[in-house]
Amino acid sequence: MQKFVVWFKEVDKHDIAEVGGKGANLGEMLKAGIPVPDGFIVTVAAYNLFLEKSGLSAKFASILHGLDVANSRKLASVSKKLQELIISSPIPKEVSAPIIKNYMSMGKILRDPYVAVRSSATAEDLPGASFAGQQATYLNIKGEASVVYHVRKCWASLFTARAIFYRVENKIDWARVGIAVPVQKMIQAASSGIMFTINPVTSDKNTVTIEAIFGLGELIVQGEVTPDHYEVSKKTLEILEKKINKQEKQFSLKHGTTIIDYVKEKDRNQPKITDAQIVALARLGKKLEQHYYFPQDIEWAIEKDKIYITQTRPITTVNNYNKYGSGRDQHEVAHTHVVLLRGDPASPGMASGPAKVIFSANEIERVNHGDVLVAPQTNPDYVPAMRKAVAIVTETGGRTSHAAIVSRELGIPAIVGAVGATKKLKTGQVVTVHGSRGVVYKGGIYQSSKYKTQTHEDSLTPGTHKELPPVKTATKIYVNLAEPDSAHTVAKRAVDGVGLLRAEFMIAGIGVHPKKMIKDHKQDQFVKDLSDKLAIFCKSFSPRPVVYRATDFRTNEYRNLKGGNEFEPEEANPMLGFRGCYRYISDPAVFKLELAAIKRVRNKLGFKNLWLMIPFVHTPQELAQVKQIISAEGLTRGGSFKLWMMVEIPSNVILLEKFLDTGIDGVSIGSNDLTMLILGVDRDNSEVAQVFNERDPAVLWALERVIKTCHKYQVTSSICGQAPSDYPELIEKLVDWGITSISVNRDVIDQVRNTVYEAEKKLISKKS
Repeated sequence: MQKFVVWFKEVDKHDIAEVGGKGANLGEMLKAGIPVPDGFIVTVAAYNLFLEKSGLSAKFASILHGLDVANSRKLASVSKKLQELIISSPIPKEVSAPIIKNYMSMGKILRDPYVAVRSSATAEDLPGASFAGQQATYLNIKGEASVVYHVRKCWASLFTARAIFYRVENKIDWARVGIAVPVQKMIQAASSGIMFTINPVTSDKNTVTIEAIFGLGELIVQGEVTPDHYEVSKKTLEILEKKINKQEKQFSLKHGTTIIDYVKEKDRNQPKITDAQIVALARLGKKLEQHYYFPQDIEWAIEKDKIYITQTRPITTVNNYNKYGSGRDQHEVAHTHVVLLRGDPASPGMASGPAKVIFSANEIERVNHGDVLVAPQTNPDYVPAMRKAVAIVTETGGRTSHAAIVSRELGIPAIVGAVGATKKLKTGQVVTVHGSRGVVYKGGIYQSSKYKTQTHEDSLTPGTHKELPPVKTATKIYVNLAEPDSAHTVAKRAVDGVGLLRAEFMIAGIGVHPKKMIKDHKQDQFVKDLSDKLAIFCKSFSPRPVVYRATDFRTNEYRNLKGGNEFEPEEANPMLGFRGCYRYISDPAVFKLELAAIKRVRNKLGFKNLWLMIPFVHTPQELAQVKQIISAEGLTRGGSFKLWMMVEIPSNVILLEKFLDTGIDGVSIGSNDLTMLILGVDRDNSEVAQVFNERDPAVLWALERVIKTCHKYQVTSSICGQAPSDYPELIEKLVDWGITSISVNRDVIDQVRNTVYEAEKKLISKKS
């Protein structure tokens, strides 16, 4: 019999389908010994029963069919209608009775305790998904009738305009997303905030970043106040940076109501938490990251000097840390450029465009493609406008505010906490936003091939990066990509194709474990969803090649997909576990779906520029076996279809000749995994991360051997790891050894092409 209400202690991370991402994480943390305020969860089964008994499922399907989400008025009208239907429909007694019973049991001496009623969608809080923050949270709710009412309001929030928009944009069927509602003891926080177990701007994994405010944490997420900012060494727990910001208002409980109140004058410039609390929080952050094997985005609160963790989820915007900064940020900006405004760095990159100043979400239709969005702060209602912007500037907020997080997800520069932005910047004024430095410059700035900058306000097309014509190189410059949304834009850059198209982000976007889709007889839908995403890349880059790396999910990542816990084993060390090529051979069902998607793109949709790359191949025998599967499914190597292999295991280097003898067209060196496995070090483990070095002599020996062996066998050699993006001096060695292509992150395309050009010139002069 399905349960309609469960306590946190009854669930864990494997119960996402029943209690959503947030609910599952609350139970998981409680079992792991993390200080979590206790509570219970109204399950997805309760929501489904409500839809069934109220007859809303059929109504919703009819109303949502064919909805054009680009029509904001129609979207708002449909959203309002759906939410009203939920709010006005009765909750079955099978659901309301256990809610009331469990709520009353939380009261003990106090008959009616204050609780937080939160939404927990089944597709949120997953790597690659961005549902978090789209559904509602209600604080300081008191009384059984009010709790039941706010459970229903949480259900209704699944159909806000922004949530509907997000699902349609990401091709997620509304019926695939369920919602649970955690009801949790309310913490009356003296201070609260957000903690990232990496630096959210640079993705430096050696740093814990903490942001703190007085009172309840809603104002930090909304960006209505600028929080204190603290950085802590993950290895030593030493406080590396403290930035105290003035706070004039706070969110707190007064006379039974949650209000925005003024902070006492004497406290406004005070640190929000003590050094001891900073260190204690960082220690909890480390524990959570080690428990989940993934960087975490954590919400916390302090009541009567006791720390509570109220939520954790994986960070969806982990980028490879680049010691030079990100993309255009790494080049010095000339001192002649006029600084209009300064704020806190929130999302790296540099972009120019006309400012568009708006003061509420009601004005988002004024924002055009290529604008620099300027606002007091943002919330999820701003997302459609944020997707159009080339950069974002907000007056308040910190690096964990909505504006900062969404900007990093969209891959656009952002500055937060820029006091006076809406007054100092004028609509139509061309500006340049330097995301890593937290600076807004007057006019548009473009980079020359020598990385110098110039002011070009009059002739710069708003919203663009004007470049000098790219230099030509014999070594091909490819790009690493994962998100279909970025394909069209990046394809316009000076790149020769996609050298690494990661499968994992696209499959995470589908959201369901492929084996569950097979079990549910929905494998055709999986093939269509995946092939449609692949076709976006192929169409954008045609006729340039797109090298698709087949799935390399690790078991702990696969388990995060809906239904994943049913099919994935628990592994102590997933990095060295059931992944890559061996998975395809031992259980080829999912791999065959990928091959079917590739065939559909090539044969039915007509894009012959799609190639295939096989990851994590232990032995030549494995490669031979997987080739048999590929051939049996009707894909044959030839003029337009190339088969590559990742080189990321020492055996790939040592036995490379034998791998090549099986018959492949190219290899791509995954320098990240190869370095870890050669040096025997986990770069994600802060205790030993300093040992990780892609320029270690042992790693350089391996790179040279692979490239020269491929050259001897007349096989393509490429590299798609982080090393060339980080170390320009390594590029000269790669060119000298004869590498065929280099695939890099999109933010360093121009830098790497110019570095390759200089290296090739030097090589020619050396030989002449």
